[in-house]
Amino acid sequence: MPPSSPQLSVVIPVYNERESLAALVAELTAVLGPSSWTYELVLVDDGSADGSAEVLQELAGSNPQLSPVCLEVNRGQSAALATGFESARGGIVVTLDGDLQNDPADIPRVVEALDGVDLVSGIRAERHDSWQRRLASRVANWVRNAVVHDGVTDVGCSLKAYRTEFLAGIPVFDGMHRFLPALVKANGGRVREIPVNHRARRFGVSKYTIGNRMWRGLGDLYGVWWLQRRWIGEKPVPGETP
Repeated sequence: MPPSSPQLSVVIPVYNERESLAALVAELTAVLGPSSWTYELVLVDDGSADGSAEVLQELAGSNPQLSPVCLEVNRGQSAALATGFESARGGIVVTLDGDLQNDPADIPRVVEALDGVDLVSGIRAERHDSWQRRLASRVANWVRNAVVHDGVTDVGCSLKAYRTEFLAGIPVFDGMHRFLPALVKANGGRVREIPVNHRARRFGVSKYTIGNRMWRGLGDLYGVWWLQRRWIGEKPVPGETP
């Protein structure tokens, strides 16, 4: 990693979150600005139709740490994350959602928890979601764990911290974001969970529905199970938190 590279890359997929973006960037800057880490904010607009890309470009004009990446068409959360991972220059990558439900104030805690492991995944405490969504999440986490044994109880929590080398070489596919802990473990990584804050949505509506996730998720689950049994590759050497 060249000397000019930041220590920390915050990667956030954005889809129709125009109203949240200024507050999100302000919170990230308030948390990371006073820290000892050098950092970059890689916000990937996933073909939004509400002007989110234009808002990101405007915000970048007054924030040198902000690096917007704009996809021309909507390709989905996994594609946006993969694009962000490819653009990230830091030794550690932190991910969170762009809707303000993840709390940027938790970023120092998830990064510090990387000591001795290669992926830290948040567990949403006191979730501010509907009971239907919480139930669906609980069932999906149980089924996924029973098949791929990733040991993660809340994979839907987007607030995660990764050592960048353990993201290298993992397969990229639509739905990848639901299986990142399993893929990192297959790549030789060690995984830890910690509780994090979860906030009510302030703007817009959730893009999540049970119908648009269940059947695709079952197909992806079989694919990841298959991959785990046929994984070939040299494992990265675990690093240390900067």
